[in-house]
Amino acid sequence: MFVPGQRWISTAEPELGLGTVLRVEGRGVQVLFAKAGVLRPYAIDSAPLVRAEFRAGQRVAGKGIAFLVERVEVKDDLLIYRGEGRELHEGQLDDEQSVSQADDRLIGGRTDPVANFELRLDGLQRRADARRSPTWGLGAARIGLVPHQLRVAGIAAARRPPRVLLADEVGLGKTIEAGMIVARQLAAGRASRVLVLLPDTLVYQWFVELLRRFNLSFAIYDEERCEALEQAGDNHNPFEDEQLVIADFGFLEASPKRAQQLLDAPWDLLVVDEAHHLEWTPEAASPRYTLVEQLAARTPGVILLTATPEQLGRSGHFARLRLLDPQRYHDLDVYLAESEQFQPLSHIADKLLDGDALDADQLTHLHTLFAGDDALQACLANPAKPAHARELLDALIDRHGTGRAMFRNRRAGIGGFPQRQPVWHVLDGAALSDDGRQALLAEFHADIQQPVPPLELDYAGDPRLEALVALLDEHPQDKFLLICRSQPKVLALEEALRTRTGAGIARFHEGLGIMQRDRNAAFFAQPDGARLLLCSEIGSEGRNFQFAHRLVLWDLPLDPDLLEQRIGRLDRIGQKHDISIHVLAVAESAQHVLARWYDEGVDAFRHSPADGRELLRRFGDTLAQLAAEHARGPDSRDQELDALLAETRAAHEDMAELIRAGRDHLLELAASRDLHADALERAFRHEDNDPSRDLFVQRLLEGFGIHAEELGSQVLLLDPQYLSTDALPGFAEGPQSVTFSREVALAREDLPLLRLDHPLVSGALDLALSGEHGNAAFMVDDALPPRSALLQAVFLIECVADRQLDAERFLPTQPVVVTVDTKLGEHANFRPSDVALRKAADRTIEVPRYRKFLAKLVPPMLERAETIATLRAQSAIGEATLLATDVLDAELTRLRALHAVNPSISETEIAALADERSALLAALPQARLRLDAVRFVVSADFLSLR
Repeated sequence: MFVPGQRWISTAEPELGLGTVLRVEGRGVQVLFAKAGVLRPYAIDSAPLVRAEFRAGQRVAGKGIAFLVERVEVKDDLLIYRGEGRELHEGQLDDEQSVSQADDRLIGGRTDPVANFELRLDGLQRRADARRSPTWGLGAARIGLVPHQLRVAGIAAARRPPRVLLADEVGLGKTIEAGMIVARQLAAGRASRVLVLLPDTLVYQWFVELLRRFNLSFAIYDEERCEALEQAGDNHNPFEDEQLVIADFGFLEASPKRAQQLLDAPWDLLVVDEAHHLEWTPEAASPRYTLVEQLAARTPGVILLTATPEQLGRSGHFARLRLLDPQRYHDLDVYLAESEQFQPLSHIADKLLDGDALDADQLTHLHTLFAGDDALQACLANPAKPAHARELLDALIDRHGTGRAMFRNRRAGIGGFPQRQPVWHVLDGAALSDDGRQALLAEFHADIQQPVPPLELDYAGDPRLEALVALLDEHPQDKFLLICRSQPKVLALEEALRTRTGAGIARFHEGLGIMQRDRNAAFFAQPDGARLLLCSEIGSEGRNFQFAHRLVLWDLPLDPDLLEQRIGRLDRIGQKHDISIHVLAVAESAQHVLARWYDEGVDAFRHSPADGRELLRRFGDTLAQLAAEHARGPDSRDQELDALLAETRAAHEDMAELIRAGRDHLLELAASRDLHADALERAFRHEDNDPSRDLFVQRLLEGFGIHAEELGSQVLLLDPQYLSTDALPGFAEGPQSVTFSREVALAREDLPLLRLDHPLVSGALDLALSGEHGNAAFMVDDALPPRSALLQAVFLIECVADRQLDAERFLPTQPVVVTVDTKLGEHANFRPSDVALRKAADRTIEVPRYRKFLAKLVPPMLERAETIATLRAQSAIGEATLLATDVLDAELTRLRALHAVNPSISETEIAALADERSALLAALPQARLRLDAVRFVVSADFLSLR
């Protein structure tokens, strides 16, 4: 029964200290953990809380006093502690109190199996190591270790807070980069409320991507959901009902009320995809831009995503940059002038990077730029010297205007992509009836509309079907991915193929549930599984099918970016084969015209066009109209079609040259020279090469009755048949297949990648460590000298601090193990013998029989152990404080130096880091020590002496 003013402890997060009940409403309770600056809402019937009750003989502290409790009184359901002539009401207790009862369990003879103690100790150390790592929150993410993505995520996640524009070329993983930043911010405690704003066509893709890749469960908001929440009757803002929210612009534009509620709700991090659709000019702004501008002004962290090349829309980039930093980017003309200055510097950077000589004008430019800096002027005396070139290049990058706010990676600069090989299947349509031709034209018109209108489809006599069957027969060992516009097409194709081929076929479309889509994709991924996967357009969104290298284009989208998404399912970094793109088209059909435009005008089948969206804007309407007219009468339209293709090709070549010549190489180099650039990749490599982690996780889950069965190929089936608690997440739908291999998880998107930060594993570990499970043990070790008895005490160092400080990167909750003998001497680095640990499970010891001698021996031994542990803890706290000082001082020094030469670094950013440094250096020395577990170890003859 919860009463305001009571003190409770979170068993899931004991490091938060004592919490105070603030409010009890209906089936919910709010608890404030003041020291950590955290307010937690809980459901009363499932709250992971235990009452902080102290008994006679225990020490309590508060209001500057501390004493041993002599008696406890209850008044109005609140506790009053009295002792040594003093009293403390429970509301007056300090937030840090020692509440462990492991010693009581040992003295009382209520011990656990030795294996449980070992598992607990192993879990405590592993959790501390994992929490200290920069991969925390990302370890279980289903992501490949792609260097440029890790660099962007590592750099941005280290910002306080991150306010960045992700502008990588299409196909380089901006969504993954944004997801990594979000996941890291949430795991580190720097953000708790995240809003993702999207065009409605991307809502589902983002929802699945965040859930499947990052184990983040976002709530999709629409009018129906808001109305349902309001009908609950408490008149609160519906957007405050969830911490992680996805909403689409169309829903908000249709309801000013919802838009205002969205603005009124507090957010820590805002993510906006397709940011190039936020229209702005110095004279006016679109409603979407205005909404994002208002949100960005009151939200600490902002992530914007766009694939538009800077050279095709500098005013557009300025509009997005001013959302991130309106003080820095306040004048478009000033920004454009600065941008022009960076182009010659980019050419200089290229020469320095390649070791080429600088011409006289370039040297003069650098002398002017570095005036007053004697070290750099000395480098200019011999810029060809490698060390001097590096210093000059670093100086140029440091002075780059948008290098901290904007990240831009290019496919050509990253490399590692396969070659694309278009394979044409232009089919003779002479045998087609007029009805067949009209059906093709109707299909084309339906394909270029949004949403796709219903259409009667019958492919039994379609020439493309014959070509598809022939392809399957011609390459019997290969897998084929076929992507078409809609779900009805998938069903019609499956029906037509049913009696035409013996190849295994799997389906993937929006009409299937998430689990069924995953199963079908897994069937396609298996070596002996389906050879052909029929996908609607949803299959082009975020999925990784790079184990295949043949893509069949049954139809074509009008949007070049959407075509790139389709090809991107196979054309990925790490693809081991060249990509065969099979283009099926009936000669002189509208689809054929569109295919020719992509091939002869845009060159989209061989390369990834950076200007695809701009070409569509210029020529899309004309193309669609001409394709339809050409299908009706090709002879009269050939000349116009040739002209369109030539005009498109010329525009494409002009824009490609514009992008190449105006490319800001400094912007691309900026990320690789950052202090945080490679730290995340190194940490991932270390985490993935831990051979003992997998066995630990299996032992942990077995403790809850989950049996692991090997299915082969590094896949395990977790069977919850004997699950001992409903509190463990992840088994609502029965047995679950999982993997510990990152490579397998990338190939099989239905398989969770188990790491310590996966919700299933972290939930199990929290359950195991938050209770008494394994915190008291008694064992015999035949390797000990005669008449020996040792007490192993496991203490935890806990730093209770504001979660947004992310103090655990320096000082996670970590175990300190101290072993003392009956003469109070320390046995450093003691560990029971392997033989004793193996025999422990077979030895039956009636520990309650020895309560008297335990009651006599344990207290003084424990007191001595605590004294030793306190000294060790002080040393660990000092090391953590020194590490935090060194790291944050280096960052501050770096920021201040950059501030002197780069206007993108603001005083606000420096002040935020300085404040964080001060708060951390105040919190770390206040870390406390508490007893977590104890184990009594005796020699074989010791028990007979008692």
